[in-house]
Amino acid sequence: MQMKPYPKYKDSGIEWIGEIPEGWESRRLRFNCKVNPTEQIGVSNKKTKVTFLPMDRVSVDGEYDRESEAEYCEVSTGYTYFTNRDVLIAKITPCFENGKGCYVDNLTNNIGFGTTEFHVLRSHNNMNPEFILYFSRSHLFRIIGEAFMQGAAGQKRISTDFTKDFRMPTPPKPEQREIATFLDKKTSEINDLIAKNKELIELEKEKRVALINHAVTKGLDTNVKLKDSGVEWIGEIPEDWGIRKFSHISKRISVGFVGSIEKHYTDETGIPLLKTGNIGNGEVLLNKLSYVTKEFHYANVKSQLIPGDIIIARHGESGKSAVIAKMLKHANCLNIVLLKVGSKMYGKYYSYLMNAHIFLEHLQAIQGGSVQGVINTEDISQMKVIFLPKPEQEAIVEYLDKHTANIDKTIKKINKNIELLEEYKQSLIHHVVTGKVDVREIAA
Repeated sequence: MQMKPYPKYKDSGIEWIGEIPEGWESRRLRFNCKVNPTEQIGVSNKKTKVTFLPMDRVSVDGEYDRESEAEYCEVSTGYTYFTNRDVLIAKITPCFENGKGCYVDNLTNNIGFGTTEFHVLRSHNNMNPEFILYFSRSHLFRIIGEAFMQGAAGQKRISTDFTKDFRMPTPPKPEQREIATFLDKKTSEINDLIAKNKELIELEKEKRVALINHAVTKGLDTNVKLKDSGVEWIGEIPEDWGIRKFSHISKRISVGFVGSIEKHYTDETGIPLLKTGNIGNGEVLLNKLSYVTKEFHYANVKSQLIPGDIIIARHGESGKSAVIAKMLKHANCLNIVLLKVGSKMYGKYYSYLMNAHIFLEHLQAIQGGSVQGVINTEDISQMKVIFLPKPEQEAIVEYLDKHTANIDKTIKKINKNIELLEEYKQSLIHHVVTGKVDVREIAA
C-alpha cells in the first residue's frame, strides 16, 4: 500500500502541529466535543443494569469489555458517567501514555459508568467520535499530554483544561469518517498479525516447558528403560536413577538473613545482597542489586552465597529458583531459602528441575494451591526429588542450555516483530490523523 501526501498544505499556526492539509482546521478540542459533560440519562428503576468499566476492562487498542455490568444504584455515585457514542480516554499515568481508551456504543440501557480516571469526550454534530478516538491515541496528543501532566509521581494526570484547550487538526466530517474507516481496517489487520505472533510465542514457551520437563525427568537417552519413581508428580524415571529427599543430598537448607538491614546498606563497593526480586527462572537478575557492608557479610556466615548455591523465593512467586553464577564469588541474601548443594549435586541441574512446570505445580499443591504462599525450609527439605549421577546432570544442563537458548532467541525475535508492528501502528495513526498522508482514495 502506497500512501501519498495531500496535494496542498497550509500553516496551522501551531508550532507542534506544523502544516495541515488545505481544507482542514486547527481547533481546540472544546469546539469539537464536550469534555466531561454533566448531562445524564435518568432512570426510574435504580436496579436498572448499566455498563460498568473499571480501567482494567479497557484496552490500549480501543477495546472494552461489553459484558461488564452493574446495577445503576451501585455505580451512579462516585463514578464517571458516559453514554453511547462517547469517547473515553485514560487521564492517569501510565494508562494515558499507553493509549487506554475506547469509543463506546451498544451500552446496556444506553448508560455506562466507569472509573473517575477517564475523561469523557462527547462529539459535536460536526465530528466523528471514532476519529476523535484515533486522534487521542496519536503520538501528537499523548507525548504533549505527558509533558503537561500534573500531580505527584505515579499519580500524574492530564487535566480537563489541558484536554479542552488542546489544538486538534480537524478535517471535514466526511473525511473524518473515511479516516476512521481506514484506520479501523488497517489497525485490525496489524492487531491480527500481533495476535498471531503472540500465539507463536506461546507455542515456543510450551515447547520450552515440555523440553525441560522431559530432560530433567527422563534424561537424554531415548532408548533408556524407565521405572516408576514412586512419586506421582515425577512419574517414570530411568531405571538407574533414584529418588532422595533434598535434605539427604544437600549440605544445608536454610533461610537467608531475616531482620532489619537498613543500617547495613552501602554503595556498589560493598557485597551484593540478593532478594526475592533478584530470582529469575534459573538465573540471578542483576539489574536491581542492593549492596551491604563487608562487616555485615562476614558477620552473617549462614546467609553467605557461593557459585553453585541455589536460592528459592519464599513469597511472591514462591518456589521460583536460581543458581548462583561464578560472577558472584561473594554475595549474601535476605529472606530467601538458601540450598547449599551437596558434593553429588550440580546446582544448575537442580535449578532446572525446580523451575520445571511439574515441580512448581507440586510445590503449589503443597501450599494449598496458592502461588502467594510462603515457602519454608521444611517444605524443601522433605521434598522427594530425582537423584542421578553427576555427569548425567551436567550433560542434561549442557543440552538444556543450548536448546533453551535457541528457543529464547526465537522468542526474542518474535517479540521484536511485535514491537515493530506496534511502532508501525502508532506511526500510521499519527500520520493519518494529522494529515501527513492522504488515505481518501484508499478508504473509498
